Amino acid sequence: MRFRIGRGAFAEAVAWAARALPARSPLPVLNGLLLEAADGRLTVSGYDHEVSARVAAEADTAGAGRVLVAGRRLLDVCRVLPEGPVECVREAARLAVACGGTRFGLAALPLDDYPALPPMPEYCGELDGAEFAAAVAQVAVAAGRDDTLPVLTGVRLALDGDTLTLAATNRYHFAVRTLRWRPQTSPGAAEAVVSARRLLDAARALADAGTVRVALGGGALGFEGGGASTTMRLLDGVLPRHAKLFTLDQPAVAVAERRPLIEAVKRMAVVTDRHSPVRLAFTADSVLLEAGAGDDDIASQRLPAALDGALGGAGMAVSFNPAYLADALGALDAPFVQFSLLGPGQRALLAGRRAQDGPADPAHRHLLMSLKTSG
Repeated sequence: MRFRIGRGAFAEAVAWAARALPARSPLPVLNGLLLEAADGRLTVSGYDHEVSARVAAEADTAGAGRVLVAGRRLLDVCRVLPEGPVECVREAARLAVACGGTRFGLAALPLDDYPALPPMPEYCGELDGAEFAAAVAQVAVAAGRDDTLPVLTGVRLALDGDTLTLAATNRYHFAVRTLRWRPQTSPGAAEAVVSARRLLDAARALADAGTVRVALGGGALGFEGGGASTTMRLLDGVLPRHAKLFTLDQPAVAVAERRPLIEAVKRMAVVTDRHSPVRLAFTADSVLLEAGAGDDDIASQRLPAALDGALGGAGMAVSFNPAYLADALGALDAPFVQFSLLGPGQRALLAGRRAQDGPADPAHRHLLMSLKTSG
């Protein structure tokens, strides 16, 4: 096996495939990356039984062959190689990697023990990579991080006609984002739940790929774009439906500028811990943020805001977990944020507004549970 390839192309291919490497695995062979050279192409693959990643790059393949080497070590080697073409040669039980006078010899892992990569599921449509990456980032902030509840660490992708809906929740924060996609077959309904962390990583990597093809079936979700592909196993279970949860009966509506509000929430969080809320007291023309109480450290800040629909015109005060509130505000991408409020201890719906008196964006919303406080 012998191939020659540009350093940049080699490093990018290895970095893509390394996304599938497990953080730790009882099977050493799964820590390897498979390099296959043939017919003017180098293919690099990684697989950990949960996620697969494969990418092909043009290369001068003087000798066809396959080799499995430690993936993270190869990734580290790629990071320190000097500029110039990279020449790789299989030498008995090693892969020699040479570039610009620098040479590494990486021990080969047993190929016979490496599992076959899963096939790509059936393609069902395509979408814009950059738009998809942005949408995934906007909902992934609401996914849970408790691995004892695996389904809550996932993002639901629901395909219905030409609409793709992404949703995630940790039970206290629920995010939903819809976007258009292009079905390849007759429009129909299908859905899948996959790891939010894995999906976010893949979407970011495909953001510059232009058109990304989507594949679903056989218990897996797949994406392909820019010569790279990945599959991920579906999570068992289903996420709660959001339609009824996101329907609020005659809420009070408050609007504030989003960026100053984010900064204020961060300031309030300095004197709170993860169990201490930030209180937002809305009046007709302002919102007062407060954190801490009694003999504890306290903080407050008042910002311009507008409130409409509060009972009796007396204002509306609600409290939130500062981390969930900051995540929701940060995920919105509009200059203003609209709060639809039912009162303390009840649901609150957040959406972006392009103008202070404009409509809320129906395609991207976050639902938070407000907290009951003694104040």
